[in-house]
Amino acid sequence: MRKIIYIVVALLLTGAGILIYWKYFYVFGEGVKSGHLNYVVLKGDLFKTYEGKLIQEGIRSRTAGSIQSYEFEFSVVNKGIAEKLMANSGKWFDLHYREFHNVVPWRGNTTYIVDSILSMREAR
Repeated sequence: MRKIIYIVVALLLTGAGILIYWKYFYVFGEGVKSGHLNYVVLKGDLFKTYEGKLIQEGIRSRTAGSIQSYEFEFSVVNKGIAEKLMANSGKWFDLHYREFHNVVPWRGNTTYIVDSILSMREAR
């Protein structure tokens, strides 16, 4: 009987570990976004994280009768990348990002994590 309990507990712990990995650490998607860098800031109460916004070309409507620009909100884990972005606000960037299923507080406030700058140029 004790052996069965150990096996059940081991299976439950393994299943919980796999679920936590999938929900918080598995890279769900990745891609590139291009646009004008609006801002990058360091903020947070307990965990200080770099958060930014990229304004993409074009307009879209979230609700009928309204027009809104494309906004890509992201987090940056690498301090060097964040500092380069902060020093060049207003320029045009091509940013590579990874997307996760859920947010982890020490990684940032969004599910999109920018991990590299592919190119930077003056705004058009």
